[in-house]
Amino acid sequence: MYAHEVQKRVRYGETDQMGYLYYGNYAQYYEIGRVEMLRSLGLTYREMEFDHRILMPVVSMQTRFVRPAYYDELIRIRTSLRKMPEQFIVFHMELFNEADKLINGGTVKLCFVNAISKQTIAAPDFLTEKLRPYFEKV
Repeated sequence: MYAHEVQKRVRYGETDQMGYLYYGNYAQYYEIGRVEMLRSLGLTYREMEFDHRILMPVVSMQTRFVRPAYYDELIRIRTSLRKMPEQFIVFHMELFNEADKLINGGTVKLCFVNAISKQTIAAPDFLTEKLRPYFEKV
């Protein structure tokens, strides 16, 4: 398993009339978690798209709202991979408030697409090689 955490403060413009993080913005927090997880491995979406010509569209997303996040609250975004990517990569998301209480959880499933042919492909070797040490049995 590989996990990474990053923090993000809820901005005023991301909230609804009640001062809660608007439910539609959770997908953006998930994206922050995914992007920063890949960056922690030494990869970027930009590099994957422009250098390797690999796109990663979202196939599905599930989310569960446990409690609200509030304006100006510092949110900890925990992203984990519980399985080595093959045809798909599934990011498990957990968002925690400043009291370390779970506020939201979910999964985002993406596939790998060759940017030129637009065909789905297996997880690229440059990604699986970076992840392999975290999934090897000891």
